[in-house]
Parts: sequence; structure tokens; C-alpha cells
Amino acid sequence: MKTFYLDNEYEYDFDLYGLVSSGKDYTMAWWLNKLFEMRLTRQKDLCFTLPGREQLLISNYEFVTEHSVIRLLRNKALGTSTLRKPYLLPDIKEYDYVLQITGSMPKRYAQSLLNTLLLIPLVEYVKQFDPVSLKFKENLIF
Repeated sequence: MKTFYLDNEYEYDFDLYGLVSSGKDYTMAWWLNKLFEMRLTRQKDLCFTLPGREQLLISNYEFVTEHSVIRLLRNKALGTSTLRKPYLLPDIKEYDYVLQITGSMPKRYAQSLLNTLLLIPLVEYVKQFDPVSLKFKENLIF
């Protein structure tokens, strides 16, 4: 009997930023709302069930417009976890938050966005990532 495999390629058509900050997630959302005049609101926590029945809970804030979706995700799992890698994206575990922007944002505004994010007093460092280069990029497909 022949075995067939489903080879499904996802499109990672979003911009991804890592933020280093010791601030709380609701405070980070407040600052983003203030600086960018938007309304990030807390959504249901993302729950990933991993092998061995372990669950990974990730804080999730979202702002949806007609042309874009902006998500602020905490990279480290909520609460205490016995997982060896309790991160949404373990390959960038140095970053406390992930900002995912899907939709119409011209590439020329990337540097301006980086500079504006650095205006937040809680943010120590920001870096843009290419989602395709990340090993655990599938965790960003909801």
C-alpha cells in the first residue's frame, strides 16, 4: 500500500518584531495603544497542548482593522511551567514579547516602527525578524 504525505506550505506574510522588556503584558499593550493610537485588547490566552499533555499558555492581545491585524504575544508561558522550553518561539527566547503585524504596512515604515517602539520606557531592545528563518514559526499560525 502506498503512503501519501500532505505537504502544506504556509505563507508567513506578516512582519515580526521581538521586544525585550521586563514590563507586564497589560502595561506593554497600554503603551502600544497610546503611541500608535490603537486599541489592543486582551483575547483568550493561546493554549498549545504539547506531547505529554503539557499545556503552554501564551498571553494574547489583538487589534483588528479592515486592512490589518496586530498581535502582541508574550513569548514566555504564563504561570509556572515544567516544560524545558516554555516559550512560544524558543529560538528567540531572549525576547519577552512578539509583535506580529499582518496586513498593509509598507516595508519602508519598518525602521520608523522600530524607532517608535524604542520610545516606550519599558522597552530595552527591539529587533525585526524574518518569520521564515525561525525554526518554530508554525507556532505563529492560528
